[in-house]
Amino acid sequence: MKIIGVSCSPRKGKTTFYALEVCLQAAKETISGIDIRLIELSDMKIHGCVACGKCSKVLECSQEDDFVKMIPILSDPGLAGLVMATPVYFGSMTSQCKAFLDRCVMFRRNGFLLRNKVGGVIAVGGFRSGGQELAIQSIHAAMLVQDMIVVSEGKPTSHYGATLWSGHPDGIEKDTVGLETARSLGKRVAEVATKMHG
Repeated sequence: MKIIGVSCSPRKGKTTFYALEVCLQAAKETISGIDIRLIELSDMKIHGCVACGKCSKVLECSQEDDFVKMIPILSDPGLAGLVMATPVYFGSMTSQCKAFLDRCVMFRRNGFLLRNKVGGVIAVGGFRSGGQELAIQSIHAAMLVQDMIVVSEGKPTSHYGATLWSGHPDGIEKDTVGLETARSLGKRVAEVATKMHG
């Protein structure tokens, strides 16, 4: 059973990556033997969908970019959960995140390959209330169209997902409230994935 985390920040190894690391570590500690993988989109060139329709006929894309590396990962029957993590840009996800989600249309068109996979979302904002929930909801919408099982971060807060504050005066590492939501999300995704796919 696999859980994939995708960091959608254009900046490699920064606060969004850190938040996702914390989340995935909690998932790993919750369910023994779970296979965890973290992917950074900052390492990749992924163009937006051009609606060419090629993936309506076959699980392939006409564009030759780094998204082709994601096709076998996301179509793997062993995939049980997907955690998307994005910084907040103007109240929503990054362009990297949007391009990635749009290109995932191929999994819907080829038999709803992401159906019943557990989806969780992390948003990192420059302010405590900097648009995190709206960014999370926009990603939830894409997950629901894939017929995924969308979860909150679970107890004790149980809201939309993990919300962190990159602008904390002492750094994101000291955002104890936000980091707790990241850990809770990791646990929740792992728990539900085990119920669905364990």
